[in-house]
Amino acid sequence: MKTLLTLTCGLSLLMMACETEQTKNDFQAQTAAYKVNDTAFKDYWYQGKAELNTYEISQNRYNDLHPGEVIAIFVTEDFLTDKQVKNDSYKNPNSVSILKTNLINRFTTGLYDYSIMTSTFTPVDVNQNPYTLKVTTSAQDWCGQAWMQINKSKQGYDMQLNSYFENEADKKGKAPNTFLEDEIMNKIRINPAILPTGETTMIASNQFLRLTHQAFAPTKVVASLKNYEGSDFEGKNLQVYNIKMPEYQRDLSFIFEGEAPFQIAGWMDTYPSAFDKKPRTSVAKRKQTLMEPYWKLNNKSDRAKRTDLGIEGI
Repeated sequence: MKTLLTLTCGLSLLMMACETEQTKNDFQAQTAAYKVNDTAFKDYWYQGKAELNTYEISQNRYNDLHPGEVIAIFVTEDFLTDKQVKNDSYKNPNSVSILKTNLINRFTTGLYDYSIMTSTFTPVDVNQNPYTLKVTTSAQDWCGQAWMQINKSKQGYDMQLNSYFENEADKKGKAPNTFLEDEIMNKIRINPAILPTGETTMIASNQFLRLTHQAFAPTKVVASLKNYEGSDFEGKNLQVYNIKMPEYQRDLSFIFEGEAPFQIAGWMDTYPSAFDKKPRTSVAKRKQTLMEPYWKLNNKSDRAKRTDLGIEGI
């Protein structure tokens, strides 16, 4: 297995209560290994297609592990930095290229099911825009719905939450600039060398916060990046990014290929179940990957592509 090369350069993102010019300079210095005009990146991500992935998942929920399926869509698009929406009209000059992840997690819990979708919008040029601009999550199950949105502001991150549940309904919050768990996969796909390592802070994913009903706030973590030495995941030159979150008794790992385009082989997420407090591990393993302009494939005859992607059910 090859050495980590730039992945072992010991980069660590500096997190502060507010973004100062020094913070910006530190981020720029730490991301210098990433070349914005990298030909391999441009050839892969700007070919007019999206990368579509399916994963088989065993999801930790209640007091058991439940079967499910995850669809992960990675695609670049132009994004307005002021309105923080897709640039459709191209009349607004405040636009940057972003890598978007649409992550859809569907799993059953006995009789009823869950559907959780998270969209993460991360600027491709991390030298100029080191922070993810926006994260949105919608969660539906047979009990009710929740919507959570995070937006980058000048001071840090603003959060709004609307939920069916009394204790967390219609809330707003703020957090200082810090790394987001929800941007990990985007940062891996851009360049794993920009992932923070060592002792730092991080905001847990919207999905985790909603499933465990935790508050929106940074938590202390210890992160590492190294060769993957296990045998549970398939891929070339596999690496693993591990995050330990003591506050949540949580151990999270993303396994990915160590060469561009750094495809995600899967992930493991261990934390105590809600009721009996026993630690259980959610495991997601990649099944299929396709490159397709999916927004054009909307005819009935295009349903065959779902079979190619290994999507189950309707």
